[in-house]
Amino acid sequence: MSDERISVRRREAADLDACVRVLADVHESDGYPVDWPQDPAGWLAPPDSPGAWVALLDGTVVGHICLSHARPGDTAPGFWSGRTGTRPEETAVVSRLYVSPKARGHGIGALLLAETVREARGRGLRPVLDVVTSDRSAAALYERQGWTLMATGEQRWGPNRTVQVHSYSAPS
Repeated sequence: MSDERISVRRREAADLDACVRVLADVHESDGYPVDWPQDPAGWLAPPDSPGAWVALLDGTVVGHICLSHARPGDTAPGFWSGRTGTRPEETAVVSRLYVSPKARGHGIGALLLAETVREARGRGLRPVLDVVTSDRSAAALYERQGWTLMATGEQRWGPNRTVQVHSYSAPS
C-alpha cells in the first residue's frame, strides 16, 4: 500500500514529546505498554539503541519503532541463538512499535517494521522480537509480514511477576 501522506524517518530528540502523546493514546486504547513506564520518553529512547524511527501522517507523528541490542530478559535472542548456533549479540531486538489508533489501516506498522529490518540487516544482525501472548493484533501484524514464531517463553517482569511472550524472527 502506498500513501504519499505517510513517511518514515529516524526519530529525533524533538519527536519524543509527540511520541509520548501517541503512546499514551495507544496505552489507553490497547493497553500497550502493559505497564506505563515511569519515564515514557526514556523508555522510548534506550541509551544503547542503534536507532529508532517515527512514522508521520500529514507531517504528524503517528507511529514509532526502536531497535535494541539483546538484553538479559529478552527471550527472542536466546531462541534465535539456540536455533542457529549464533550468539544473541548477533540479533537486533525490534521493540516499542506502536501506531496511533486514529492512523491505523494505512500500513504504517508494516512500514516501520520494514525500516528496522533494513537497518538491522545493514548492520549484519538478525531482527527478532518478543510480544506478550495477549497482544493478538501485534502477533497478527508480524505474521502477516512473514515473521516466524520461534517459540513461546516466559519473561520475568519483576520479583513476583512472569509473563508469557511469543518470540519471532524476521523473514529471511
